[in-house]
Amino acid sequence: MKETRKVVFDFNRIFDLIEYQQKKYPNNRFLNVLVENKWRATGIEEFQKKVNALSTWLLNEGFIKGDKIIIVPLSGHPDWMIIDFACQQIGLVVVPLHPSARDHELQRILTETAAKLCICFNSFFADKLKQAAGLDAEQTRVFHLQHNQPGYFQPMDGQEISSFELEKLQQIKSSISDQDLLTILYTSGSTGLPKGIMLSHANVVFNIKTILYLLPLEPQHKVISFLPFSHIFERVTCYAYMACGVSVYFSQSADRFVADFKEVQPYFCTSVPRVLEKMINYVEIQKFKRNRLQRYWINWAIRVGEQFVPFDTEFKPLYQFKLILARWLVLNHWKKLLGGKLKYMVVGAASLQSRISQLFAAANVQIVEAYGMTEAAPLISINRFEPGLNIFGTVGRPVPGLEIKVDQPDEQGEGEILVKGPNIMQGYFKRPDLTSEVLDTNGWLRTGDIGKFVHQHYLKITDRKKDIFKTSAGVYIAPQPLQLHYCSSPFILRCLIIGFQRPFITALMVPDFEVLQSWCESEKIHWTSPTYMVHNIKVRNKIQTEIDGLNDSLSNLERVRNFVLCETDWSVDLGELTVSFKPIRNALMNHYQKEIDKMYTESFQ
Repeated sequence: MKETRKVVFDFNRIFDLIEYQQKKYPNNRFLNVLVENKWRATGIEEFQKKVNALSTWLLNEGFIKGDKIIIVPLSGHPDWMIIDFACQQIGLVVVPLHPSARDHELQRILTETAAKLCICFNSFFADKLKQAAGLDAEQTRVFHLQHNQPGYFQPMDGQEISSFELEKLQQIKSSISDQDLLTILYTSGSTGLPKGIMLSHANVVFNIKTILYLLPLEPQHKVISFLPFSHIFERVTCYAYMACGVSVYFSQSADRFVADFKEVQPYFCTSVPRVLEKMINYVEIQKFKRNRLQRYWINWAIRVGEQFVPFDTEFKPLYQFKLILARWLVLNHWKKLLGGKLKYMVVGAASLQSRISQLFAAANVQIVEAYGMTEAAPLISINRFEPGLNIFGTVGRPVPGLEIKVDQPDEQGEGEILVKGPNIMQGYFKRPDLTSEVLDTNGWLRTGDIGKFVHQHYLKITDRKKDIFKTSAGVYIAPQPLQLHYCSSPFILRCLIIGFQRPFITALMVPDFEVLQSWCESEKIHWTSPTYMVHNIKVRNKIQTEIDGLNDSLSNLERVRNFVLCETDWSVDLGELTVSFKPIRNALMNHYQKEIDKMYTESFQ
């Protein structure tokens, strides 16, 4: 464990990590990507040369400190790391955009940042960017990283630089302060209005240094990265990997996900809840293809796994025997799908069902839940990796050096979470009005999340402040834990709890159509398409049975009394989900207003 050895940190700016790794953990397989079915490695020395070459090209093209450079990555790749670091060490500000950004968001961000260069993941998006934003080719140059296509960003192929150019580059690097702006990250959250979050080198470096003491990583370990590089969570994680000296393998496609895990056999990775949910649902899909006896044993194994308590030394012999059998029947198959050597997985960006953490822990894969936000660069709290310090259902303890308090707690100890520390953003780009709404004069950031401390020091998130509503009966409802509760059914992919100024609780639900189709086939129910199946009486009865079972553990006022089954999954492109796949309440309420009104009307007939 990192906490047991002394580590001298000597990096104050993110690009200092290159020299830091060269001196401390020189790795000739630092970054790895699949090319023509072979993993191609980029060592730290080669990485530095490519970064310097690109920095020099940018300087020769007239870019100066403070210029904004937009990147639009689809997934992680060594090229995005090279571009990122090349910009950093000459003071350019990297502005990552999500490929799911809508046209009006692209227009706003390009106008606000006055970006001089845009680099996209392929030629199609580069063309889209030009058209959507009406870019002036003389003011903003647009390239992409798709080989053999017009507009390919040629400097990525590298070039030799002279000693004079290298000396000039070193002088510019030495002029960059840790307080200088590192990046602007645009996030709209559930408001729909893009806000540019300004983070300095010091903001992000603080987060990396605090987490290094906690990560159970050694230089010989292999890690896999499959989350988008445009997300602060994965981008900062890649920086932390660099400081640990591990070998990073980038998984490029969902189609290759399982194959990449099996080939790489990683020790550690980061994830989002949806990936784990899909793995659990894969078992459900397979279950419906088995006979009744096999289904019984799969269900039995899952129930055993859901009872697992990590580091419990008082397991009864009978449970120990059941666990061994459950692992042999089902649980070990999950670990094999992940390469067989995965030890830890850090999960963030959205809430995770506790039962999923228990199931993976029963399969000897420790799920560690964390909490953060872009404004905090991003980590705020994390469960620990040591025995007894990972409490399921919480997001862990605050990272060292960060203050957290619960503002105006109610009788249950719940209130808005406020955070303060060196990782808190500089503010929203060109929006001092929005900055003052969330950052007070003492440096406290209002997160907008409602939570409380449990088990003395462990933070539990209960909802978003703006999402809590009151029914017409005067009862306050926190929708997020209820949504998570109903999504514990393998048949329910997404859920939005409704009830503001209504007499009772209802819900919009998106079925997991893969699971549903497998169930229909096993029950000899003719499957046509989601558009028709959401109205099928047998399908609705099945979902109603799932809801009834989940209602049993809730108070009468929290129970879903009626529901709408949506025929298509909610979309980031349509503004129904954030880029981290959280439902945007106002957009969904507007899109399904007729169905919602009809649902309440039917209930009174």
